[in-house]
Amino acid sequence: MSSIDDQGRPEPPIVGGELETLLGFLDFQRATLEWKTRGLDSEAMRCTTAASSMTLAGLLKHLAYVEDHWFSGALLDLPRMAPWSEVDWASSPDWEWESATKEPPDVVRDQWNTSVERSRRAFREALDAAQRSGGGNDVLGTLAKRAWPNGERPSLRWVLVHMIEEYARHNGHADLLREVVDGQTGE
Repeated sequence: MSSIDDQGRPEPPIVGGELETLLGFLDFQRATLEWKTRGLDSEAMRCTTAASSMTLAGLLKHLAYVEDHWFSGALLDLPRMAPWSEVDWASSPDWEWESATKEPPDVVRDQWNTSVERSRRAFREALDAAQRSGGGNDVLGTLAKRAWPNGERPSLRWVLVHMIEEYARHNGHADLLREVVDGQTGE
């Protein structure tokens, strides 16, 4: 059982296997984003800093999209689901960033939570399928169902590490944005 830190985040296991460690760090990064956006109203969620148009609301919705893209889309090769399937991405490539500032914070948070839960189920499904098919000792080496345009397919391990990187990078942005909103700092 992992311990919970002062901000309510589950600490990654100090001693664990590769899968437990990667999932632990991904959940820690997810919880960091939740912490940085916790308790904020619409005005705070739309706040920007410097020359950037990035907002905490935009970060949450972008990461909701990224969750669905990599776990449901890449790993399971499922079609885009709402709201992503309803967007004309060619004419609005930054739709998730822009639309988030027009929605109440609870709607954006609910979308992110929904996407995270779908991702957990999708990853578990991909992992279970790899184990059932006799994936051997390296089930994390199992390839995603959806290929990239060049024909390559990322492994489950690659997707997990990529998602940790995606959250860690954006959590740095969230640190700056939260400090602008109310002076809250930390990690």
